[in-house]
Amino acid sequence: QVQLVESGGGLVQPGGSLRLSCATSGSIFSIDAMGWYRQAPGKQRELVAAITSGGSTNYADSVKGRFTISRDNVKNTVYLQMNSLKPEDTAVYYCKAVADRLAYWGQGTQVTVSS
Repeated sequence: QVQLVESGGGLVQPGGSLRLSCATSGSIFSIDAMGWYRQAPGKQRELVAAITSGGSTNYADSVKGRFTISRDNVKNTVYLQMNSLKPEDTAVYYCKAVADRLAYWGQGTQVTVSS
């Protein structure tokens, strides 16, 4: 099993930056890929960014050029650097890990972009 704990959310003004962290524990060596998803009120959860065990990344079109996903294999942590934040980025952000064809989710962290 894999446990995920997100942190780093909060309130930020439009144009500002935040960095989300997802600390992993448990059977981390079985993790194939990790990603960040978000869910705004009344909307479906959507993929924001993902990174494979080999380091390949992909992003939603809405965040390309503004968000960067990365991983620190020593700290067993995945990050989402979010720059030039917009009000439409407001959502609960969830970390997801795929290990042995099973999906694991964190508890989510709220990001609010507002002046």
